[in-house]
Amino acid sequence: MTRKLRVGLIGAGIAQRHLAGYNWNKDLFEVPVLCSLDEDRGRQAVAEFGVGEYTSDVETLFARDDLDVIDICTPPDSHFALSKRAIEAGKHVICEKPLFGSIADVDAMSEIVGKTDRKFMPIFQYRYGTGLQKLKRLIELGLAGRPFLTTVETHWWRGPAYYEVPWRGKWASELGGGLLGHAIHAHDMLNYVHGACAEIFAHGATLVNKIEVEDTMTLSVKMANGSLAALSMTLGSRKEISRLRFCFSDMVAESILEPYTMGRDPWTFIAGTPEHQARIDAALAEHQVTEDGYTRQFELFHEAVMTGGEPPVTLEDARNSLALVTAAYHSQRTGQPSQLPITPAHPLYGSWLP
Repeated sequence: MTRKLRVGLIGAGIAQRHLAGYNWNKDLFEVPVLCSLDEDRGRQAVAEFGVGEYTSDVETLFARDDLDVIDICTPPDSHFALSKRAIEAGKHVICEKPLFGSIADVDAMSEIVGKTDRKFMPIFQYRYGTGLQKLKRLIELGLAGRPFLTTVETHWWRGPAYYEVPWRGKWASELGGGLLGHAIHAHDMLNYVHGACAEIFAHGATLVNKIEVEDTMTLSVKMANGSLAALSMTLGSRKEISRLRFCFSDMVAESILEPYTMGRDPWTFIAGTPEHQARIDAALAEHQVTEDGYTRQFELFHEAVMTGGEPPVTLEDARNSLALVTAAYHSQRTGQPSQLPITPAHPLYGSWLP
């Protein structure tokens, strides 16, 4: 019989999407307790999702011996300290994006976790959309060919009301702007398909709202696998879209435009010849569709804990994602291309905060 993992959840905003994911995996997880400083929203989430109890005292979660996992859904500036406390308390950790505020923090957490048998999983639930999973499968089967160019557009709208939440739009608490908090999922999908970046040149600006951080940015990227990528992000698009387009020697893959679920079907996969199109279509017809989003990522996390394997998203995956951010901020400020990987010698290794 499969053992359920017992989760202590910290937060009551994006945490509600996590609770929905746990509820779709009721045979794998239960959530005895939710902790939030926002008592009204916390108690509402507890009632709506059938959580055992509400608390405002986070220290009680670390002290409990009946919890297997601490799931952190708080503002970004608190992620590292809460993660460290949870690992030291002997818990597995799930943590929302953006993970931390520097590559140094990721490396420090890797060292902390490496001294234990605990699992640490950053959240990148967009990876599990059926469309993106089909692309991964075609690449594994050798049907895509050599990668040439990827374009990623994250064109969303965020007006002044969005920034009435006190921690948003500020370097100290949000740690960055649209590049870090909004486009991070689409850019993770780039890394998920092609691996790490090798060089980035970026322009960024604050054009849409009166905030401290960037809300519009363009990036020109060389990937370590030799391909190129062009990334654009704005929070000033009155029509919201997300689009990923992957050009390979033997096919083009293109996502849907739905801004918040662009990993899902129906993606298009267009080959260069009728014969190769038939091979692609045959492979897609055999693709096994699974759950997606948080539901699938949590399911795979449970499997990793039970088997002792790697979590489906690792600290190294989060490092690649935040290395892209670090290099982009460095390029924006220096007006020069920024090289990767980001090492301790890099001027923004310890923090990209200005």
